[in-house]
Amino acid sequence: MPKYPDVCVKLIGEDGNVFAIIAAVNKVLRREVSREAAAEFMHEAMKQSSYDALLNFVQETVEIE
Repeated sequence: MPKYPDVCVKLIGEDGNVFAIIAAVNKVLRREVSREAAAEFMHEAMKQSSYDALLNFVQETVEIE
């Protein structure tokens, strides 16, 4: 279960670029949770060592649509 199970981010069919994914999640977290949650996400997302690690982190943070 993700950290924010009520937050859903549409990634399927969107740009799969790492920075586009981070930006999409950041935008939704800022809008639906808080600036602090978005900042925390950004900080941790930038630490991920690979594309797969980032995708796993995103799935641990929000629901993906």
